[in-house]
Amino acid sequence: MNEAVFTELSAWLTKAGLAGTVETDIVAGFCERCVVAGLPLGRANVFIDTLHPVHEGRLFRWGYGDAEAPLLEYGRTNPAALAASGADPKDLEMAERWRRSPFYRMLQSGESLMRRRLDDPEFAVFPEMRAAGMIEYVAIINRFAAEHVIGEMDCVYSSWSTRAPDGFADWQVAALKRLSPYLALAIKSVALARMTTTLMDTYLGWHAAQRVLSGRIVRGVAERIDAVIWFSDLRGFTRITDTAPEQVIPLLNDYADVIFSAIRDKDGSVLKLMGDGALAIFTAEDRAHACRAALAAAIEARAGVVALNRQRTADGKPVTDMYLGLHIGEVFYGNVGSRGRLDFTVIGPAVNEVSRIAAMCRSVDQPILISKDFADVDNIRDRLVSVGRYALRGVSQPQELFTLDPEALPLA
Repeated sequence: MNEAVFTELSAWLTKAGLAGTVETDIVAGFCERCVVAGLPLGRANVFIDTLHPVHEGRLFRWGYGDAEAPLLEYGRTNPAALAASGADPKDLEMAERWRRSPFYRMLQSGESLMRRRLDDPEFAVFPEMRAAGMIEYVAIINRFAAEHVIGEMDCVYSSWSTRAPDGFADWQVAALKRLSPYLALAIKSVALARMTTTLMDTYLGWHAAQRVLSGRIVRGVAERIDAVIWFSDLRGFTRITDTAPEQVIPLLNDYADVIFSAIRDKDGSVLKLMGDGALAIFTAEDRAHACRAALAAAIEARAGVVALNRQRTADGKPVTDMYLGLHIGEVFYGNVGSRGRLDFTVIGPAVNEVSRIAAMCRSVDQPILISKDFADVDNIRDRLVSVGRYALRGVSQPQELFTLDPEALPLA
């Protein structure tokens, strides 16, 4: 490969990484340009670990046609992590496959490059590649400096195979080795941006994450917004904690999956977890739309809890139910905290009031209670029934509360 071609390819990778081009397009564009430059690539795999609550990393493939998707998000490969998460047999099989791979061998030996003919059955993946017509295989690891390792994200892995009858020429392997750091840097750049968004979304909620990532990070800066406020918790959680403490984390995860998914599906954002409680908002630029979305999420969450309880009962696991308070009002939305630790959240009287409304669910034996302010929006009251007026702790006047009308809005 002459210097002009190398310069063109490395410049293209640099530009793609800076532009945030999606990884599958980077890999495909790179491979296609390599073929034009005389590298007889048949297939390529590039992957990188990440920080994600479910996936360990992402694999990008080229040259598989319609047989395989160009993107695969893979699960845990660490045996201890798999055991802790209660992995199913498929995950364990994939982890074992990883431990029998060329890359695992390279990590143990410290090698950065491996070159093998595929008629050698040394690794389990080789017969599959040979069956696909590949002749030779090259694996490369581009490692990061130790001080810049994030979790398991410590390198970029790439493998290259060819159908050329004589395999790769030495100059072609040298070209791949020389170009791979540019490819790795482009992939790392995009992966870090994606990881940042994922972590912000996971720990702040998608709506707050978008605001933080847009630059709203100054301490003490908050804006007044109109929002539906959701405050929910689980019935009998303390009893479950006392009687079956080993079940607490799996139980919380199961119910959070159901409830938070319902909120997210209706464009709500979970801002805070407090043990078994959750604070969420539906921004109310259009009050009627926000209230309808929150009601729809409440119905979806309750139906999901019913289905989950059916499954957990069949499995002999403890079950619970959701208490929910819904209110609407003006809140301050922004950064609160110290110089070293900020929380992006909502504060204000409406937030305190919705927590008191949710607490009343136990007293009036209703799974969902809704404020009068919420009920008065548009035609929402037509789908609700009053349960009476109640004094709320810290609220000056008794408040009329409502719940869903089972006839107007079936709950399961």
